[in-house]
Amino acid sequence: MALHLGRLSAGPCWRVARGGCGELREWSRRCPARRFCRPPGVASAEQTRGLGRGAMARGGSRLGTGLAMALAGLAGLGAAAFVHSERAEMVPKISGAQGPSPGRPEEEDELARRCSGFMASPVTDLRELQRRPGDTKTKMELLILETQAQVCRALAQVDGGASFSVDRWERKEGGGGISCVLQDGRVFEKAGVSISVVHGNLSEEAAKQMRSRGKMLKTKDGKLPFTAMGVSSVIHPKNPHAPTMHFNYRYFEVEGADGTRQWWFGGGCDLTPTYLNQEDAVHFHRTLKEACDRHSLDLYPKFKKWCDDYFFIAHRGERRGIGGIFFDDLDSPSKEEVFHFVQSCAQAVIPSYIPLVKKHCDDSFTPQEKLWQQLRRGRYVEFNLLYDRGTKFGLFTPGSRIESILMSLPLTARWEYMHSPSENSKEAEILEVLRHPRDWVH
Repeated sequence: MALHLGRLSAGPCWRVARGGCGELREWSRRCPARRFCRPPGVASAEQTRGLGRGAMARGGSRLGTGLAMALAGLAGLGAAAFVHSERAEMVPKISGAQGPSPGRPEEEDELARRCSGFMASPVTDLRELQRRPGDTKTKMELLILETQAQVCRALAQVDGGASFSVDRWERKEGGGGISCVLQDGRVFEKAGVSISVVHGNLSEEAAKQMRSRGKMLKTKDGKLPFTAMGVSSVIHPKNPHAPTMHFNYRYFEVEGADGTRQWWFGGGCDLTPTYLNQEDAVHFHRTLKEACDRHSLDLYPKFKKWCDDYFFIAHRGERRGIGGIFFDDLDSPSKEEVFHFVQSCAQAVIPSYIPLVKKHCDDSFTPQEKLWQQLRRGRYVEFNLLYDRGTKFGLFTPGSRIESILMSLPLTARWEYMHSPSENSKEAEILEVLRHPRDWVH
């Protein structure tokens, strides 16, 4: 099911055909401008909480490890968020993809119509978005809002039962976010899709960490403005044959006293199956590779290895899942080209994952298979709380939103003392892959 991140208000809304894992059928045509037309399972605007709006400050740049971790907590972007471990580079190549960047005054009404299709109104005031239509911050905020809405719609259609709660929150230090969570549905035990757009001034600790990495940043009156935004999601299906999936895409800017701005993008997408299905693994990795290959053939192998290395549970000697892509500190060859790359990655989320859930959500399973899923969920929790630096730092950062940070954790998990699967079992098969990552696309 290939759903694309186009203008959300331009097409029909959809209804779920009962029976099966969410068959899509046309539901109604577009609602009038400025009205949120939503599919079943998605909360209305009246159900949202904390409907304040945050203004976006001007900012600029790439952030170091400590700052990245701090903002993971502040923004509430969950697992694998804002971690700097090496510098990512793209081979210069112009992408043909077009971002959501209305550029003429007469398109202001169209922008308002697009915004009416999001899960909630943008964090940044609509007038501010209209004033700077071509700015990267505007395009990125629209992209993460569109990604959130598209993914929530796709998940609600597949589930056909539970609704997404839409929780709009504010950060007193600047900005805010929108957390959408579906719990205890027919197909999904827990599915969260959260966006945040935050701004303010970097702490002195964060500034020092950046300078230790060679950044020549000078504060003005002791202040160093920043802007950070992103979308993050973790999806835990009930059926042990349907895999868990995580994705996160984000953008940072920091501005020095002399007006110099530094910026970077980061993110990734990875799959955590309970049982190995080779066909599923190939589909997932091939879809991500195709998104990367549109920009450079060098990107997928580099970012695939980065993903395998990052999601490693050292005390277990195994990866969290079968990987995907992961990158950080991506700031070349240009903002426009990197933005288009991130846009391609975001557009790959639904086609890479939704077909796998639809394929397996009604598979039969045994109590033993459900038990193994619970044990693998325990490993997921271990990684997020013990190794994910963004999650750990966020839990101890003033102003962080704990509920959004812990959105990535499943409703249920299990730990058994000295549990070891039988040799040559299906459980042992997935462990072998987690200990020795494979090349799925060659």
